[in-house]
Amino acid sequence: MSTVFAQAIPKDELIFLTSAWKGERFADGRPRISDDLVKRAREIGIEEAWQILNNEGYLYQYERNWKILHEEVKVVGRALTAQFMPIRPDVEKNIVDRAAKEGRAGRHLHWPINMLTQGDVYVADNKGRVGSLMGDNLGNVIYKNSGNGVVFDGFARDVDGLADIKGFNAHVRDFAPQFLQGVVLMGLNTPITIGAAIVLPGDLVIAGRAGVVFIPAHMAELVVSTAEFIASKDRFGHEMIRNGTYKANEVDTQWTDPIKVEYLKWLDRNPNEKKISRAQLDQFMSKRTY
Repeated sequence: MSTVFAQAIPKDELIFLTSAWKGERFADGRPRISDDLVKRAREIGIEEAWQILNNEGYLYQYERNWKILHEEVKVVGRALTAQFMPIRPDVEKNIVDRAAKEGRAGRHLHWPINMLTQGDVYVADNKGRVGSLMGDNLGNVIYKNSGNGVVFDGFARDVDGLADIKGFNAHVRDFAPQFLQGVVLMGLNTPITIGAAIVLPGDLVIAGRAGVVFIPAHMAELVVSTAEFIASKDRFGHEMIRNGTYKANEVDTQWTDPIKVEYLKWLDRNPNEKKISRAQLDQFMSKRTY
């Protein structure tokens, strides 16, 4: 059985679903998080990102239990999504007939891959079914088009060949030799679920050893900037404890005004730290559970 392509979500519907995003968009309506923000996201922890989203009521943005091609290589970028479902003959026929009328050519398994742009992460929902969404041939094309890796709620094959693609990484349910069969590509650039998580096109994907977090595009700046503060706060706290300025119980709870003042002075003494205002500091600390 072949794998075929269904309708992509209409642009106006995608804009509606992601209307909280006020920034630049791709031609298809996908939010386009800036390259600079994607770069900054490479330095933040998955645990911090999860905690910040959880504090804001985004409870279903994380998924765990992955087989990872290279545990030391993070996958970070903008989500391009695909949804696979079991084949049903009448649906398959309608999709194939429509594709022929539209002049669509080639293997339809390639269509999501052909849509990838630099900085994208191909995120596919196959409900963990056996049958590989890619081998090393498609892995090379994915990396060429996106400069990035994949997150598949499904399987991949040719693990040794995939491992040879320098810079590429994959988070999958498992690796197996079976090729993909018995499924239909029912959705492209559409909301999907990856395990317990919901993913929309354009979400900021951060995948690492601790799992995968999908950050809604409009939340990306808040999550990244707050995570950057958490890392800076921890560096400050460690230094204050080492030199005896404060005790652990003083820096590992809500800060007093003197500690906040000392932190802002510490930022000035450390030019590599990102500067923030007192108002920003108060805002970061207001919802502190980290």
